[in-house]
Amino acid sequence: MIKSKKLNRFQNINHAFFNRIGGKSTGIFKSLNCGPGSADKKKNILKNLTIVKKIINPKSKKIILLNQIHSNKFHFIDKNSKILRNKFEGDALITNRANLPIAVLTADCAPILIHDEKTKMIAAIHAGWKGAYKDIVIKVINFMIKKGCSPKNITAAIGPCISVNSYEVKEDFIKRFTKKNKKNRIFFKRINNQNYFSLNKYIYSQLKALNIKKIDIINKDTFKPKNNFFSARRSIGRKENDYGRNISVIMIN
Repeated sequence: MIKSKKLNRFQNINHAFFNRIGGKSTGIFKSLNCGPGSADKKKNILKNLTIVKKIINPKSKKIILLNQIHSNKFHFIDKNSKILRNKFEGDALITNRANLPIAVLTADCAPILIHDEKTKMIAAIHAGWKGAYKDIVIKVINFMIKKGCSPKNITAAIGPCISVNSYEVKEDFIKRFTKKNKKNRIFFKRINNQNYFSLNKYIYSQLKALNIKKIDIINKDTFKPKNNFFSARRSIGRKENDYGRNISVIMIN
């Protein structure tokens, strides 16, 4: 479990980026797999989510998750919102409700946790390259601003994800990003005739462009086994038939 130093200074919220340690799952899902969409035993996933909930807030009824689809779609949960068995589909959750843990699941994609210290609004974002390319982060921040948040009051933490040195991509991938903006070339580097992409720096640049200055990047490469995170790319390389999901959670106390 990792905390953002910048988010950790706020007493009114609790948050954490969890790795794969400390759960009940076995085999390729060992041990804190929190992904209901995985082929893991459902009872183990529920036990793991309960473990996480107890760490974040034992009094909360449940952690709110999404059916993630690599989109730019988000949901705002206020006091009037009805929560029906985690039926949210999209890639970000925003709330101003207390004691309601919101979370995203990742396995190389970037989790982003956001807090506005004046409005007390929070957000949890799942951003793989598709979501980042489709501006999920920008759309969430702009929505929060419309709801009264201000860039000067927002703190954002980009959690553990696949690092540039592990994220090999093909030429058409680069062309897609540079066609959108020629300046996107800076997020790619070439090593031994192979191209690599920096997902967290791309997201960081999007936040900076929105005048957000309080940004924490947690530089832990999910692809490297020593860091103890689930990694889709690593599992595919090993020809495993599935992989676990890391959970990142934030809640207003």
